[in-house]
Amino acid sequence: MWTSADIPNLAGRTALVTGASGGIGLPTALRLAERGAKVIMTARDPAKGEAALGTVRAAVPDGRVELRHLDLADLGSVRAFADAFDEPLDLLVNNAGIGMIPRRTTADGFEMQFGTNHLGHFALTGLLLPHLLATPEARVVTVSSDAHRVGRIDFDDLEFERGYRRFTAYGRSKLANLLFTLELQRLAGKRLLSLAAHPGATATDIMRPGVLTKPVGALMRLALQPPEKGAVPSLYAATAPGVTGGLYVGPGPKTLTPSADALDEALARRLWETSEELTGVRFTAITRPRSPRRHPAAPVGGGDLLPADTAAGKEPPS
Repeated sequence: MWTSADIPNLAGRTALVTGASGGIGLPTALRLAERGAKVIMTARDPAKGEAALGTVRAAVPDGRVELRHLDLADLGSVRAFADAFDEPLDLLVNNAGIGMIPRRTTADGFEMQFGTNHLGHFALTGLLLPHLLATPEARVVTVSSDAHRVGRIDFDDLEFERGYRRFTAYGRSKLANLLFTLELQRLAGKRLLSLAAHPGATATDIMRPGVLTKPVGALMRLALQPPEKGAVPSLYAATAPGVTGGLYVGPGPKTLTPSADALDEALARRLWETSEELTGVRFTAITRPRSPRRHPAAPVGGGDLLPADTAAGKEPPS
């Protein structure tokens, strides 16, 4: 069975892990640093970020690790982060996430779970795409969940203003993560690898007491696997030699089959175009000519969509 001990030597490679101040993001950053990668940890909360950075530096005294501020619920923060990024990037782990919260909105007015988990990472990946494409064999790993199976993309109510339910909204954001992962691979072809990971039932802040009821939440945390184990699918997707793009890696680690909705290419393309409109971020280096059908959305930021290279498709998930 593959474990984090099987991670190859990553000396000379640079990895960026979002949400690295806790949950599975912290052990993901730690294991990558142990194997020699330069690791850029991001955090929204400065205090939690500094504490996590201290943990990694204590475990890997000779490691190349740094902390940068990033709030994925604020596209201004995402743009500022990307504008300041000035180096090649071998590995982007879209790990940060928020889940099962009462309805509220991001700084840009999007429903918080969809806005943070999907739109924030969509924008970040697009803005960092030139750095990834400049690096041979770059990978993008996006953390999804099997909760994606309860998700539905309602383009008439992406803000979930009608009938909001915490878990259903979380499932929508995780379905969006998978649709994004697979469409990115279809568009990028051989220019990078795009994979998704399902950590399994893990004791992270998403399942903290209070998300459900305090007694139920506390009992569930006792029954869940530790973050170190939950990080294994992400680490496998990020580092295992010989993997193919478009895989959905779950506990084991093993390859999982996404839901029919997640494999719907027309749905993925519509979500992609809608996400470009909502965020104002265009993947101009890889995006195919735009669909003739336009979907109303309020753009944030500027930039024209230019005709770009149409890359080969991916191998289907096994």
